[in-house]
Amino acid sequence: MNRREAERYLSALAEVRAAGGRAASATVIRVHGSAYRREGARMLVRPDGTYVCALSGGCLEPAVAEVAARVIASGEPATVSYDLADDSIWSLNIGCSGAVDIRIEPIGEDEVTTAWLAVLENAAPAVLVTRLSGPGSRRIVFPGAASVGELGDSTLDAAADAAADARLKGTYAASGTDTCAGVELFFEVNQSPPVLIVFGAGQDAVPLVRQAWTLGFEVTVVDARAAYLQDELFTGARLVLTSFDDLASAVTLPRGTFVVVMGHHMERDRMALRFAFVQEPAYIGVLGPRARYDKLHATLADQGYVPSPAVSERVHSPIGLALGAEAPEEVALSILGEILAIRSGFNGGFLAGETGSLHRASGATRAFAAS
Repeated sequence: MNRREAERYLSALAEVRAAGGRAASATVIRVHGSAYRREGARMLVRPDGTYVCALSGGCLEPAVAEVAARVIASGEPATVSYDLADDSIWSLNIGCSGAVDIRIEPIGEDEVTTAWLAVLENAAPAVLVTRLSGPGSRRIVFPGAASVGELGDSTLDAAADAAADARLKGTYAASGTDTCAGVELFFEVNQSPPVLIVFGAGQDAVPLVRQAWTLGFEVTVVDARAAYLQDELFTGARLVLTSFDDLASAVTLPRGTFVVVMGHHMERDRMALRFAFVQEPAYIGVLGPRARYDKLHATLADQGYVPSPAVSERVHSPIGLALGAEAPEEVALSILGEILAIRSGFNGGFLAGETGSLHRASGATRAFAAS
């Protein structure tokens, strides 16, 4: 779930609980072949059968809601399979040539559930491990902190902790099933929101920030001009007013940060780029033609700021996908398309003619540097 999905999910659950009702959570735990969403997608089903968030394009949800009603009534979790092909007796006639397994569980108020809802609320990195056979036990694994819940025995708990930790540390952390100590488990990975730092608060930064927020990014906009940093223009973003020769004291780049330099001012852009070279974020996008970046780079080199080969590989100039973008909204789409592709391990090319899974990375031209 991205940050915006989690907010909708939590808000709906709070409303149900405030009204004294119970709800169920449905999660995609396996995908066979082609499907609309990948493992880890969640939706919340209210007592009246209505739902929030999505597991498909809208065709699968009513069937899941019917099962969820029984789960809410019985209090017992259920795992159901849906064939998405158009030639199966038990098919939903969607025509996706795949199948999905959905885990549907009542949302209680036990220790693990409460802790997991706090993870979603705080957008914290953690893994919810669910035992798919035998006792319906769960465990939350946190990076660098004690786990919550038990899966059945200490050997299984230790194996699950190691597998969950490996998923959190992976370049492309993803949810999925695995077998530990002979037991099938589902690992639901929650990551901190991706961080986007935009240097420059011009008019073309407005749609970029707006679209990035919608996609669940945590966005910071940095500029030296107070008149440009207006809350009403950059809703949801953190605004930083600072001199660009003192960025280190005003801006922090967390692990896996994406940086976009779009200040339309050679000196400020040079200082922003110098800061990025030193901080070594996961991605550095520089707006404008390649010749402009080369000039900025040459000036920095003359001053002794030469990026390492690893950092140079993370620089994207010109920035964005080749969409023929011109208007600010189009440019924003191009930039975020590139960032999403790199973050997920994709090349950002056309999908036409693709016969494999649309949700499995085929290898980005330049891999996402998570640290």
